[in-house]
Amino acid sequence: MAEIATIARPYAEALFRVAKTNLSAWAELVEEMSQAAQHADVKALVQNPKVPATMVADTFLSVLKSPVNQEAKNFINTLASNHRLLVLPEIAAQFHALKNAHEGAADAVISSAFALSDAQVSTLCATLEARFGRKLNPSVTVDAALIGGVRVVVGDEVLDTSVRAKLQKMQLALTA
Repeated sequence: MAEIATIARPYAEALFRVAKTNLSAWAELVEEMSQAAQHADVKALVQNPKVPATMVADTFLSVLKSPVNQEAKNFINTLASNHRLLVLPEIAAQFHALKNAHEGAADAVISSAFALSDAQVSTLCATLEARFGRKLNPSVTVDAALIGGVRVVVGDEVLDTSVRAKLQKMQLALTA
């Protein structure tokens, strides 16, 4: 069977082409669809072979809180008729990556030993945007195991200035 990322790619690309006119609204809707597809009851409905695809699509659309336009209805009907609704989380991830690439942005996961204020986050983001050369969408988490400092992950690049990382480097140097 094909890998889920391979199955999701054409759907994400098609959805992105349709969504280019209003990316922010579509991004929210795609995220909501992804979350709905991960719900246990929705999974059970989708995997039930006795439920016709049209009923699955209609039920899925009724679960969504956001208003759904005709293109979104057609998209969900296509996914349901091809038994691909459970691929929606991967479609959403690829859609988000296409959106970031289009906007010249990237997601930044910032882990800090202590809670950061909004001013600290904005200052850190400005510095990181200069370092990485693109706009960053930060998500900040607190990880006490870092002891001090921050660890930033942007795509496949990692910038680790935490005390834990420095201690690990010292340990390697001393045992080598």
